Amino acid sequence: MNGTTGRGRSGRGRVRAAATALCLLAGALTVAASGGSPATALTPPVSLTADDLTTWQTNGIVWAMAGADDGVVYAGGTFSTVRPPGAAPGTSEQSAVNFAAFDAATGAPTGCSLSFTVSSGTATVRALALSPDQKTLYVGGQFGSVSGVGVSNFAAIDTATCTPRKDFKVSVTATVRALAVTADTVYLGGDFNSVAGETRNKFAAVTTEAVLKPWKANTDEVGRAVELTPDGKHVLIGGDFFTVNGTTSHALAVVDATTGAVAKSYPAGFIPDTSTVQDLATDATGFYTANEGTGGGVFDGRIALNLSNFEQRWRDTCLGATQAVQVYNGVLYSGSHAHDCATMGEFPDQPRKHLLAQSVDDPKLLPWFPDTNDGIGEPVGPRVMAQTDKGGHHYLWVGGEFTTVNGAAQQGLTRFADGPDTGAPWVPNVSLSTVAAGKVEVNWQASFDTDDGDLTYRVYRDGASTPVYTTTARSVFWDRPQLRWTDTDVAPGETHSYRISASDGTNTSAKSPAVSATVASAAAKYPAKVLADGASLYWRYDDTATFAGDTGSGRDNGFTRNSPTRQLTPAAVAGPSTAIGFNGSNQYVYSNKRHPQPAKFSMETWIRTTTTKGGKIIGFGSLAMQNSTQYDKHVYMRDDGRLVFGVKSGSLRTITTPAAYNNGAWHHVVATQGSGGMALYVDGTLRASTTLYTGNEKYDGYWRVGGDNLKGWPDRPTSDFFAGQIDETAVYPTALSSTQVSAHYALRTAG
Repeated sequence: MNGTTGRGRSGRGRVRAAATALCLLAGALTVAASGGSPATALTPPVSLTADDLTTWQTNGIVWAMAGADDGVVYAGGTFSTVRPPGAAPGTSEQSAVNFAAFDAATGAPTGCSLSFTVSSGTATVRALALSPDQKTLYVGGQFGSVSGVGVSNFAAIDTATCTPRKDFKVSVTATVRALAVTADTVYLGGDFNSVAGETRNKFAAVTTEAVLKPWKANTDEVGRAVELTPDGKHVLIGGDFFTVNGTTSHALAVVDATTGAVAKSYPAGFIPDTSTVQDLATDATGFYTANEGTGGGVFDGRIALNLSNFEQRWRDTCLGATQAVQVYNGVLYSGSHAHDCATMGEFPDQPRKHLLAQSVDDPKLLPWFPDTNDGIGEPVGPRVMAQTDKGGHHYLWVGGEFTTVNGAAQQGLTRFADGPDTGAPWVPNVSLSTVAAGKVEVNWQASFDTDDGDLTYRVYRDGASTPVYTTTARSVFWDRPQLRWTDTDVAPGETHSYRISASDGTNTSAKSPAVSATVASAAAKYPAKVLADGASLYWRYDDTATFAGDTGSGRDNGFTRNSPTRQLTPAAVAGPSTAIGFNGSNQYVYSNKRHPQPAKFSMETWIRTTTTKGGKIIGFGSLAMQNSTQYDKHVYMRDDGRLVFGVKSGSLRTITTPAAYNNGAWHHVVATQGSGGMALYVDGTLRASTTLYTGNEKYDGYWRVGGDNLKGWPDRPTSDFFAGQIDETAVYPTALSSTQVSAHYALRTAG
C-alpha cells in the first residue's frame, strides 16, 4: 500500500465493435454442470489482449510516458540505458539518460535521443505531456540540463527535431511531477513553491511561450496529478494536499481553468487523510483517480466521478496502491499492486496483481489479468501508462519498476495491443469419479485465460477427435469452479479415458493428459455413506491432476499449494483409492469457494503420520493463498501426537484427546459443533467433548487441509503445517451424530 508518484495521460474513447458469438456443440449425454456465455477471444468490454509484446527495456525506473498521434511513445524516468527485449542487464545497451522515444508498433527506439542531467544529486524525469498539435513535448522532473541546454526542472522539446527549445525558459524551484497542456497553456504540479520567481505553491500555469500566468491553485502539500476536463473549462488536480487556495479539499479538487478558483472541493473523509491521488484520467463523461494510502484505514483503489457534476459514480476498495490509470473503449485500465479486493467481492488477500481493468460504469473487475512483478525501487510494479495508435492497432504502454512481465524477464517497459489475441487458456485439470454404479463422473477445474472470462470446454472420450460434450463456463484466477459431466453411455467393467480442452473462441489449449477409469458395477459403500449424510465438500484425493476434485454435489474443488504428493497408497479406505501427502512446511489444499461462517458443522478426515512437530490438519481460515489472519474451527496435532479441536467463541475454546495418534497408522478424525456443543471423535469413538460452546468466530473463509496459522492457540505445535498423509476429507453443514460417525468408520474396509 506504500508508494510514491506515477504519472499517466488519459486516452481517447473508441467505439467497441460487437463480439461475434461462438456456436456451441450441444452435449447429448447427461449434464451435471453448464452455464456461461459463448467464449470470444476477448470478453467485452475488454478490447486489449493480455499478451505482452516484445519491447525494449530500461535499466531503471520509468516514471513518465506520453503517446503521440504519430505512433511514438516517449518515456522518462530514472535510468541511463535501454536494451533490446530478451537482453540481460548490462548487455547490448544503448545510452538513454532518463529519456527515450520508441515506435509504438515495434517497441524499438526511434532516432530521438536526449539526455536529462543535474549538476548534483540524481536527475529524473517525472512528467511528460504533448501539446495538442504534437509539435512540442513538455517535460518535468528534477534536472538542470537537457542535452547541454540549461533548464530548471521544466523543459520543452521540439518533436520534429528532437531538440530542446532554447526559447522556453521557466525557473521551477523543485521537482515537477505532473503536466497537462492546452493550445496556449501548460499546467504543472509538483513539489515547488516558486515558478518564474513568483510564489506558486505546488501548482502553476505558464503560457506555451514560457510566461507565468496569474492562474493560482495553491495547495499545502505536493501536487502529483493534473488533468484538463474535455471542455477545457476546468482543471482536475490531485496529490497529497489538504487545502486548495485556503479551501479544505483533500487529495482531489476541481478548479477553474482560467483563474484557479475552486469549483469543486472534496470534504474530509471523501479520500481518507492517509491516502493521496497519484494519477488522473478522463473520458467524455467522467474522470478517474488512482489512489495510494499508507497505514491503517487507507484507500488504495480507484474512484470514477461524473464530469456533469463532479460527484462520485463508483469506487472500488481494493488494497494495494494504484499508481496509474488510463481509459480506452469504456474500460479503465490501471497499474497498481492490488493484493486484496475481497471487500468488493473480488479476490482475497494474496500475492500482488499489478494490472487490472474495470468498466467505466462499474467497479467489478473485468477478466484482464496480465501481470508484472514488484521489481526494483520501492518496489510497487507499474508506475505509469500511455497509449496511442499506429498501423491500424491501438497500443497501451506500461512503465515502472518491474523486472518481469507475464512471468518472463522484462524491465521497465511493456506494451499491449488490441490484437491479435495469441494466448491460449490453461490446460484443464481433470479428475474422474466412479463411486456410483454404471457411470463415470468427469470433473475438471475450470481453466484460466488472462483476457477472457468465458471459456468453452470440449470433452473427448477414448481418443476420439470429436467431443462427446461441450459447455461454456466463466472463471477468473481466484475462482475456478469445478465443472462436471456425467457419462452414462458406459457399462460396468468397461474402462474409458477422457481428455478436455479449453478455448477462448480463438485460441484452444492442448488437450489435458488422458485419465482413465473403470466403470463400477456397484456403488462404493464408504463414499455413498458420506454423500448420503450430506457432505457439502468431499475431497477423496484420487486425482492425478493438480487439484482436489469434490465428489459431492457442491463441486467445491480444492486448490493444491506447493505440490503435495499425490496418488499415495495404501489409502485410508478400501477400494481403488489413493491419499495425499504433505511435507509439514508449506503444503496445503484450500477450497475454491469462500464460505460464510458455519453456525454448525462437521469436519471429517483420515490421517496417517509419525510426526513429532504437530501441525494443522483441517480448519477454516480467512485467507487462501497465505496464512490466515482469522482462523478457528480447526483440528490440529500437538507435538506429542494428541489432537486438539478448537473454535473461537469469545475466547479460544479447545478440547483435546487423551491419547496420541502419530503412530504411523490410519486414523479417522471427526470434529463437530452444533447446539449440543463440541465433539471430537477418533476411530469411530468419542474422545473429547464439551456442551459449553456452541458458537464460533464470524468471518467468511476457506476450508483448508494440511496447514494454516496457529499463532496464539493452546499447545501450539512446532509446525503449523502437518507432515503426513491425509485422505477422504469431508465437511458437513450439520453436526454428525455419534451413530453416523461410527458408521463411517465401520465402512473403512467396505470400500
